[in-house]
Formats: sequence, C-alpha cells, structure tokens
Amino acid sequence: MKAVKIEEFPVGSGEERTFIIAEIGINHNGDVVLAKKLIDLAVMSGCDAVKFQKRTVGIVYAEEELSKPRIVCKTVLQDAIKRCVLSREAEKRLIDSDFEASTNGDLKYALELKLSEYIEIDDYCKKKGIIWFASCWDEESVDFVDQFDPPCYKIASPSLTDDDLLRYTRAKGRPIILSTGMSDLLMIRHAVEVLGKEDLILLHCTSVYPKGTEYGEEILKMINLRGIETLRKEFDVPIGFSSHYNGRIPTFASVPMGACAIEVHITMEKSMFGSDQASSMEPWQIKDLCSSIRQWEIAKGDGIIRIYPEEQEAIKKLRRK
Repeated sequence: MKAVKIEEFPVGSGEERTFIIAEIGINHNGDVVLAKKLIDLAVMSGCDAVKFQKRTVGIVYAEEELSKPRIVCKTVLQDAIKRCVLSREAEKRLIDSDFEASTNGDLKYALELKLSEYIEIDDYCKKKGIIWFASCWDEESVDFVDQFDPPCYKIASPSLTDDDLLRYTRAKGRPIILSTGMSDLLMIRHAVEVLGKEDLILLHCTSVYPKGTEYGEEILKMINLRGIETLRKEFDVPIGFSSHYNGRIPTFASVPMGACAIEVHITMEKSMFGSDQASSMEPWQIKDLCSSIRQWEIAKGDGIIRIYPEEQEAIKKLRRK
C-alpha cells in the first residue's frame, strides 16, 4: 500500500509512526486565545497536527435552521459582538433582550473564526512547529482555507455524499482525509469513486457522541473497530480512525488493529460550553493516549525471536546458582 505524504509525515505504509490529529473543531468557542491554548495542548501531548472546522454559515445551514431558538452562553455571544461576526440585527436583538433571545444562527456565526484570526492561528502553528488543516463544509470554505497552503484537506462525515464538494476539494490537488461516519459501504464506495484513490486516507468513524461519562456497552459496540480492516481490504488505501468517544481505550486499540492515523477531539475541560466538549478528551487523557501509542510503537518490535544480550546475562546468573 502506498503511503500518503502529509508534509513530512508518510501516512499508511505500515512502518511509520501513527499520525495523530488533535481535533480542535469548534471547541475554541470562537475565541482565538482558547484556540491557542488547545494548540499548545496538542503540541505538549505529542500530536502531529491540529484540525479546525470551517463553514460558510449562510451556505451550509438553511434559514429555518438558523432562526431556531437556542440558549447560547452569554460570554460566547458577548465575544461574538466584540469580534463583529454577528449581523447588526442580531447584535441589537441580543443586547435589547439581555441575551435571552439567542438563536442557533447566533451560535453558528459566533463559532466561526475570521480571516485575521486564522492568520493568527497559522502564524502560531508555525511558531509551535505543528501543522494545521480544516474540515471544509462548503466550496467557499475550501477556497478560504486554501490561501493558507494546507498540507491536506479533511472532509467530514456529513459531507461524504456531497459529490460537488468532493470534486471541488479534489481539484485543489492536495491529499484528502475522508471520515466515513453515518455511511454504509455502498456510500463510501461511491465517494471513493468520485475522489479517486490517489493521496486518499479514509477514517473509520461512527458518528455517535457520548456525553459526559457515558461508557455504555451499546456505544462501545457501535465503535466497531473491525471496520478498519474491512475498509482496508475493500479500498487498499491507508485507513485511520476518527473517534467521537471520550474514553482512551478504543482509540488506542485502533492502532494495533491497523489505524495509521487517529483523530480525537480535545478540550481544556469537558464541562465547558459547546456541543462537542463533553465527547472530547481532556489534557490528561490526550497526553496519556499519545504516550501510550508511542510506547506501543516501540514495544511492537520487529517480530524476530532472538536472545538479547541482557537475557544472556540473566542466563549466566541463573547458571551460577
């Protein structure tokens, strides 16, 4: 199997180290300072890349969806007003109603980082020595991210059936990582036909987000790690694992089961405001996960059965007894 090169990382031939992606997504809550803290966490933990989500809100969501009432953290909305990412109508409505009339649209716009903020993030990642890229949910977002010369593109599970977006992203000529949550094998086959197999990495994924300390057996069954091998046999491209589970064991287990790349959500604290925070890994969890994977990569060895010099010494000691 041919590896896919993402900057200096060859992903997928079976001999390289696991490519670990820290999914920041929207857990920055629209705050570039928090985004930088999450980047720091990823670097300190030993991740290879951080990933964001980019949407053109008015394209991705219907007006009916945006206008639905939704309780949004007042701090997030105040910051959004300060950052000038909300319409004047939204700002007036929120201020006049003391932030009690918030909508789903208010939150979606509040979570989108501006060009100036992405420039700041791009500079910060370069300074910290970690690569970044994004899941782009629409063609305009693909163009937006492309100006930063990303090493690859991520296509999120909900976009797997969007043929136009697949073709538009592929036309940029960069490696593509495609998540396969909410899809059966027929749907994945079609997406691979549209994208082609060149420079393609598939991530086995089950798009179920357990909350808090939800570790039920039914959730574990749905993770279905044996799907990694199914996808490898079917498509003969590098296969990774995208975890929506807030425990470490399944994600760690995906590596010896053949995942050449893993993607995990990270947060500073699960109790923070935000739809993805509860199903993300806190600092101690992501640090432990990265450390465990790197230890396993060393411990797996080369498979050759031999007597090590250290064992010879032990044998000599035993013979003297």
